Amino acid sequence: MKFTIYQESRIGKRANNEDRLAHCYSRDALLIVVADGMGGHHYGEIAAQIAVQTLTAAFQRVALPEIPDPFLFLQKAMTNAHHAILDFSKEHNLSDSPRTTCVACIIQDNIAYWAHAGDSRLYLLRAGKVVFRTRDHSRIRVLLDQGIINAAQAAVHPDRNKIYTCLGGPLAPEIEFSRKTPLEAGDVLALCSDGVWGPLPDDLLAIALQNTNLMQAVPTLLDQAEVLAGAHGDNLSIVAVRWEDSYVEDETSAESIVSTQTMSHDTVTTKLEEFGRNPAYKSELTDEEIERAIEEIRSTIQKFSK
Repeated sequence: MKFTIYQESRIGKRANNEDRLAHCYSRDALLIVVADGMGGHHYGEIAAQIAVQTLTAAFQRVALPEIPDPFLFLQKAMTNAHHAILDFSKEHNLSDSPRTTCVACIIQDNIAYWAHAGDSRLYLLRAGKVVFRTRDHSRIRVLLDQGIINAAQAAVHPDRNKIYTCLGGPLAPEIEFSRKTPLEAGDVLALCSDGVWGPLPDDLLAIALQNTNLMQAVPTLLDQAEVLAGAHGDNLSIVAVRWEDSYVEDETSAESIVSTQTMSHDTVTTKLEEFGRNPAYKSELTDEEIERAIEEIRSTIQKFSK
């Protein structure tokens, strides 16, 4: 595999960042995941952290070097994350379980497989245009599909931030899966929370990520989203990957291109911030509380490592 990847998360105008994101890869497979936590105080970010750590931990166990059944992997990992969040809530006697959206994608053999629950999105971009976008699991999306409201009304609707499925809720999550999607050289996959896609028109997002240097394009895109979101902007998180199967290096991005050809079969590389460790994730917790939360998250995930 050969690809360029860049991820970034910002707090926006919120008091705390409840988004989490990660990517990890073996010689023959790549996992990308974004989760947007809900639940208030620090529990929303714990739900999101459990989601991304559950998926990355499962990938590290299974992708040696590829995933036998990517759709089954996504289904099991996301379901395990859901139950791990519920278990955390039960152990801590929480009156209401923290919840999180989740969108995740596996790429191997030049084919993308993705799944999502909630309104964090995946975009497939080709030649500066949106080829595919996941369908939000939101009340607004249902109203739009039924023709009850239009796009202008949706933008100011009081229920625009309400979703009907997620991980950690009282009901089993409604996980929606893609079809097997072949990728072409130069395709860009962007996974992001609603703090990114909410303020940005699709065409602006697609054009911005057409830039071959994602390390320049993504921060610029987040700058635009923050400005457009205004004083009440949400957390902003995005992982973007440009698929490079032509093996022709571009001088502007060659240093950032990942090539997995020389990786051994049993090696996995992961980029995932530990809970409370990223300076961008401001938290009201003390260092002692963060340490305890880290240990509790690890313990919870280990129960569902099957």
